[in-house]
Amino acid sequence: MTGFLGQALLYIVPFLLVLTFIVTIHELGHFLVARAFGVKIDRFSIGFGKTIVGRTDRHGTEWRIAWLPLGGYVKFSGDLDASSVPDQAGLAELRQRVIAEHGPGAERDYFHFKPIWQRALIVAAGPAANFLLALVLLTALFMALGELIAPPRVGLVTPGSPAAEAGFQRGDMIRTVNGRAVDESADVTEIVILSANDPVRFTVDRAGQVVSLVATPVRQVEQNAIAGRVQVARIGLRMEPLRSDYRYRRLNPFEAAGKATERIGAVLTSTVTYLGRIFAGKESGDLLNGPLGIAKAAGGITQQSAAASSDPGLSALNVLINLVQFAALVSIGIGFVNLLPIPVLDGGHLLFYGYEAVARRPVPARVQEVGYRVGLALLAGLMLFATWNDLQKNGLFTFLGGLA
Repeated sequence: MTGFLGQALLYIVPFLLVLTFIVTIHELGHFLVARAFGVKIDRFSIGFGKTIVGRTDRHGTEWRIAWLPLGGYVKFSGDLDASSVPDQAGLAELRQRVIAEHGPGAERDYFHFKPIWQRALIVAAGPAANFLLALVLLTALFMALGELIAPPRVGLVTPGSPAAEAGFQRGDMIRTVNGRAVDESADVTEIVILSANDPVRFTVDRAGQVVSLVATPVRQVEQNAIAGRVQVARIGLRMEPLRSDYRYRRLNPFEAAGKATERIGAVLTSTVTYLGRIFAGKESGDLLNGPLGIAKAAGGITQQSAAASSDPGLSALNVLINLVQFAALVSIGIGFVNLLPIPVLDGGHLLFYGYEAVARRPVPARVQEVGYRVGLALLAGLMLFATWNDLQKNGLFTFLGGLA
């Protein structure tokens, strides 16, 4: 029983810490921009449920920490409906109530009566804060650790695999994939994973000679300590750079920020590509993950990082580094999901504001209600699908490593 509780805490605690931190930053993005525009804010909460500790600042905003650490929220004054985008009648009613309670002109401090561009910036500030957080975390990691480049040199070709049939040989150095120059093993792996059943063109350097090869990745079931059982596209290569192949360089703050920006762009591009392949029927969605998968990954990363060294100090440092990188990736994901044009998300609000800017009136209440219900159904369906994936494979991460 004690062992079970220990394992549960190992997975749950890192997940809650990472999730609460990221969501708090997301909500802080909304809060700071709203405060800059003079919006009246009732509450900023870290966690949900009953208040553990709280205080009210000079602006009348209640700051509190609640007992359920599953994120947080910011509540603007006048937020009555679930969509936070009242229609024309709702705005008129809210205006009358505010004027009756606080006098003429008080409505100008309320979110819903701010200009559209200000409301749009406040809404977009949440996802923007997530991307900024990822940028800061990754920049700090690159500054602290530098950049270690592991070139894609072929160390092993699996007999009978697509790579073997294509003519790959041990010692080949992969230079381009589908015309794109690659510098690291992970670059090759990422392209292969997103190309199941599609021919992939390679250019390799074989003892000074340029050789062109074509291999078609096939899905195979893999079991990983963190990923669990997943289907991943492979061609049957293992990258094993020689000691002389590795390159390391320190990065100044500008170089680190550039590298971090590049990494964020790569993650977003891969995400959009993968989702596009799902809608095109080329992927099963097996790599989509929900809360269970993220919790499993957080715990697995913590466990493996701690076991990497017998020195307690080095183990703690390793855990911190890997959780920071993990938090950056999750923050990118949360920022991206919130920008989807689904009414219950920030992207849906931006969609409504776009309509309002063109039509010069808010979206009708009936349309908002339908959109809200459809949005909830879409999110619920996506969550159920992702949770089903989590339960099936019992994990999350597919480490790129040197596999292709």
